[in-house]
Amino acid sequence: MCTHIMINGDKLPTMTLSVPQDLYTIIKKHNQIKWSEIARRAMWDYAKKMELLDQLTADSKLTEKDVMELDKIIKKALTKHYLEKDS
Repeated sequence: MCTHIMINGDKLPTMTLSVPQDLYTIIKKHNQIKWSEIARRAMWDYAKKMELLDQLTADSKLTEKDVMELDKIIKKALTKHYLEKDS
C-alpha cells in the first residue's frame, strides 16, 4: 500500500492511498458513499487503540522476550483448554 500525505496550508492534510483492484472496483461501484469519511473514521478508531496501548505499556518493565514467553504460555493454555472442552 502506498501512502502519500500533503498539507495544504490551513486545510486538513490530504492522504492518498493505493488499494487493491478488487477493492477499487467495489468503491467505484458505490460512489454515493463518502469513502474518505469511512477511511478517516477507521483510522481514528485504530489510532485511539494505539494511543491506549501506548498509555497501558508506557511504564512496563517487560522486555520483548518476556512478552514472547508469556504469549507462548497463554497460547499453550488456551489450546489445552479448548482441546479438553471438545473432548
